[in-house]
Amino acid sequence: MNANNAGAPALKQALSTFQLWGIAVGLVISGEYFGWSYGWASAGTLGFAVTALFIAAMYTTFIFSFTELTTSIPHAGGPFAYSKRAFGPVGGYIAGAATLIEFVFAPPAIALAIGAYMNVQFPALDPKLVALGAYLIFMTMNIIGVQVAATLELLLAIVAIFELLVFMGVVAPGFSLANFTKGGWAGQDSFSMAAIPGMFAAIPFAIWFFLAIEGVAMAAEEAKDPRRSIPIAYVSGILTLVALALGVMLFAGGAGDWTKLSNINDPLPQAMKMIVGGSSGWLHMLVWLGLFGLVASFHGIIFGYSRQIFALAREGYLPHYFAKIHPRFQTPHRAVLAGGVVGIAAIYSDELIKIGGQTLTANIVTMSVFGAITMYIVSMLALFKLRRSEPQMVRPFSAPLYPYFPLFALLGALVCLGTMVYYNFVMALVFGGLLLAGYAVFLTTAGRRATLAASQA
Repeated sequence: MNANNAGAPALKQALSTFQLWGIAVGLVISGEYFGWSYGWASAGTLGFAVTALFIAAMYTTFIFSFTELTTSIPHAGGPFAYSKRAFGPVGGYIAGAATLIEFVFAPPAIALAIGAYMNVQFPALDPKLVALGAYLIFMTMNIIGVQVAATLELLLAIVAIFELLVFMGVVAPGFSLANFTKGGWAGQDSFSMAAIPGMFAAIPFAIWFFLAIEGVAMAAEEAKDPRRSIPIAYVSGILTLVALALGVMLFAGGAGDWTKLSNINDPLPQAMKMIVGGSSGWLHMLVWLGLFGLVASFHGIIFGYSRQIFALAREGYLPHYFAKIHPRFQTPHRAVLAGGVVGIAAIYSDELIKIGGQTLTANIVTMSVFGAITMYIVSMLALFKLRRSEPQMVRPFSAPLYPYFPLFALLGALVCLGTMVYYNFVMALVFGGLLLAGYAVFLTTAGRRATLAASQA
């Protein structure tokens, strides 16, 4: 299935199972390098471990359930296509808009992290200029061919995994479980009810471990054999990431005083420094190769947002201009560039726009998580709806332990959404405002979608 309608622009089927696994892992792996340790500040190591295990269970059951949708409806729009089929155009709009917010708003934050990292190594470099350069380089890589983009993503993911394993191996001789558990329940050595609020507050940082793995769905049209390769890539990808997340968290927390790692952007180098000192060659290798984790996620999410923009444009939810495929490279080049323009604008507005006392970058990370959680909820609802309304649909992969797996994923996502709203109420209002503004545009473009559907019938 290359397109939703006959005559619609079609993407080239070129991706292998191994490349899809590389996309699944690469999309997420920057989350194993930074961001998650902020959860220790509110929950402590043990409290955050409970939160992270809950989120890992939610993501695992979600991916096992989501794979049923991806293999049944292999469409570049991913959640947009599933929700549209289940709930009609309005359902498609909600899932498509939420996914677009998730994937367009995440890259500028990662690009600025890349810029900040390079600025530490080379203080004369402007972080924003580095972030701009990252966009230009990896947009180009995504435009010149899906094989090139996917192969690069696979290599980046492998190097990033290797570096995480090196980290665990180097700190293992100095690991102490006593270090990990000391004050592990929100600063206390033993559990009490006082630790629970901190565990809920840490949910967004646990989500950061796995955010964006669902982007593999946007590659389904370009998979050589999506009904076979997507399940293998998704399941092996989420298991890889769960193992890495738990390993990194455990070894970092056991390296020394974990409170020194709970409010910094580079917990792994600092944890390694506790064991080997600041002049070790191992430390310098970790610092340099750690960049591969950031780049892998940045590159992969550009792939994801471009396919979402392309799919929405092809269906008339965005201007059809963005559904154009490059005649030579067979990639959605206009969609790649469109998301890049938004991201670069966000980078250069970082200090100009502040909400709730935080920079734009800090807020767009939160916005990205709101988009993701909303999409998870709508997708699981679509799974239940399609099981009832289309029982004869061909399902090459069925969600195991149905309905329990998708139900756990749905309830977990609802808990996450409630927590996000409680702790980020202003950004929740902004997110809701964006969805409402988009819905107003959606209503005014109904005629265009009807004309487009008739022309492609």
